[in-house]
This record gives sequence, structure tokens and C-alpha cells, in this order.
Amino acid sequence: MNAVVIKKGREASLLRHHPWVFSGAVARLVGKPKRGETVRIQAADGRTLAVGAYSPDSQIRVRLWDHDPQTAIDAAFFHHRLERAIAWRGRLPQLRDTNAWRIVNGESDGLPGVVVDRYADFAVCQFLSAGADLWREEIVAALRAQLPIKGVFERSDTDARRKEGLPPSMGPIWGVPPPELIDITEGPLRFQVDVQTGHKTGFYLDQRENRRLVAAYSPGAHVLNAFAYTGAFGLWALAGGAETVTHLEASADALTQADVHTALNGFDSAKVSLITADVFKQLRIYRDQGQRFDLVILDPPKFAAAAGQVSKAARGYKDINLLAFRLLRPGGTLFTFSCSGHVDGALFQKIVFDAALDAGCTVKILHDLGQAPDHPVALNFPESRYLKGFAVGIEG
Repeated sequence: MNAVVIKKGREASLLRHHPWVFSGAVARLVGKPKRGETVRIQAADGRTLAVGAYSPDSQIRVRLWDHDPQTAIDAAFFHHRLERAIAWRGRLPQLRDTNAWRIVNGESDGLPGVVVDRYADFAVCQFLSAGADLWREEIVAALRAQLPIKGVFERSDTDARRKEGLPPSMGPIWGVPPPELIDITEGPLRFQVDVQTGHKTGFYLDQRENRRLVAAYSPGAHVLNAFAYTGAFGLWALAGGAETVTHLEASADALTQADVHTALNGFDSAKVSLITADVFKQLRIYRDQGQRFDLVILDPPKFAAAAGQVSKAARGYKDINLLAFRLLRPGGTLFTFSCSGHVDGALFQKIVFDAALDAGCTVKILHDLGQAPDHPVALNFPESRYLKGFAVGIEG
């Protein structure tokens, strides 16, 4: 087997079971490994530390399959890892009243670069690394063997594949192609998900528990749901007894679906406003008009895709949170999130605090929020905690 030899003194993270080897830690190659091929990872003194998938084009040169160098990477390996991931979800009480959840969450489930989401009778896959792409057939076969699904659809159309030297790829892989919209349930609510062209794999499954929490703060509230997408947070606010919900979103198509969701769940459309606009600009308009809300939700897209973008992202987060604080009535509540992996929790908390300070608000953290448990955070892989959020209350 080909091997990647690590520079002297650079093996510490591997010994702590971190699953990545960066290009700067590589001393030399043994053999000529191809993209995605399994390689041994060796320390400078010749010890074999792990096995992983080689990626010649990526800054993450090797993604580890296993820290046991004797582990065979074959179809049985992927079957076992899928079996373990599915069994884990089967123990989660949060998934008992939904038919949509994450089955595989990449490195946190021991399958780097593999993401699998289930929507009713369909599995939607992303193969985002060289190793994941090489073993796609075995992964799909394991899914077919273990899940009662009608079809498997691929959504490997993210920028992550470009960094791995892979072209985008999407479309049906096996079975029946998914319908244009898949009906899913989340507690008492129904949603229709576009897995073919929607954001991510079609729906923000990672916000499930946070949406339920919004409902608890919604009785009698006038709610602003910014970056609304297809309206899931706002639907839960209505389910919790919100007086009005304003969905603010740049995509008219997404808001059309939010309107469908309102009717699908039997809510009064007179309580719902659909505003198609740039969120930053519209928040300023609301501020200048003197509009006020009892509850504001900020769930923006990723502002920092790379470490070099953190400063710019921080300014963006500061801007929208400052505006949100100025739109809240005394005693109001802000649910604010960042899905930028390069913006850690401590920095995001500082940004929200600075925004509150500039707005002249005294605020308290009511809840420290993160991703749903079917998107697990591995303790050996802190990068897997990508979603940060706070529910904060303004003193009256």
C-alpha cells in the first residue's frame, strides 16, 4: 500500500485522533497514490499511525478512514460504518416524530466527506472528498441494503468538491427519481422539500430543535423571520401562537414555497407577510420606519467559506445583529445563528455582544444553540461544530 509520511513532530494531532492531515504536514510520499486511494499514514520514525484517503489537490491531503492501521477499507467497512450511523439515529428521541433527518454527518460518523440525508422514502447523498467519491458505489449499496428507501439522489454540487479536484455531480443514482417536492413531517408540521435544487440537500435539518424552541417564545408575538428560505422558523412561530410572521428572503421562489407551507399547515395567511428583498437593506428600511418586533430570527447563509474571510464575515454578522437589536421591543427575543465553520462560538458571542452594546441594549443569553443531534459533533473533531447560535433576551 502507498503511504504518506508525516514530518517529524507533526503527528500530535493524529495521536489525538484528529481525522485530517494537511499538506504542510506531509514530508514525502511512498509510491504514487491516486486520487481517493487508501494510503497508510506514517510518522517520521516509520510507525504506521492510520489509514486514509489521499487527495492530491486538497489542502487536506489525507482524510482518515481509521486510526487502526490494520483496518481494511472495503465494502464491509462502509457497510459497518453506515450501520453504526443508522443505529445511532435510532436512539435519538428527537427523531421519533419526523421522517427527515441526517443519516451520515461526515467525519463525525467516521466517513469523511460523506453526507447522507433522509427525506421520507429517499436518501440524498453528497460525496465531498476524493475518498468518498471513489467509494460512492459501495456507500450507495450499503444504503440500499440497510434503509427501506425508494431512491438515492446525489447533490454533490458544492464548492468543496472543487477543492478536492472533483467536478460537481448531481442526479439520481439508484431507484426511483425523487418527485419535484417531497412531503416531510416535523412534529405536527408538514413541509415540501425540493431535494434537486433546494439549499444544501433541500432543507435545513440541522435547525430542527431550534425551530421548536422558537415556538415556545412565540405566543402573541410579532415575528420577523429574516433569511427565511421556505419559512420553517416562521411556521413553528405560528404553531406556537405568533400573532404575525414576516418572512424576509431574497429568493421569490423560496417565499412562494413558504406561502404554500402556510396553507399546507392550515395557518391563516392574513397573519403572514412575504417580503422579497435584500435582507441587509430591508432591515435598515424597517429601522428607519420605526418598525418593531417581539421576536427576530436571523439564520443567514455562510458568511465565511475560508479563514481569510472571517474579518469580513464578522462585520456582516455585527451589522445584521445590530439592526436586529434596534428592531426589537424591550423584552423582545433574538434568535441569531452563524453556520460559518471558521467563525467559532467565542467569536460569534463577542460579535453579538458588541452589536448589543452599540445598540444600547442590555441582553442576556437565554439559550446557547447548535446543530441538531443527528448532526453530531465529534469531540476529536471540533470543526464539526459548525452551527452556532444564541437566543438572547432584551431587558424591558
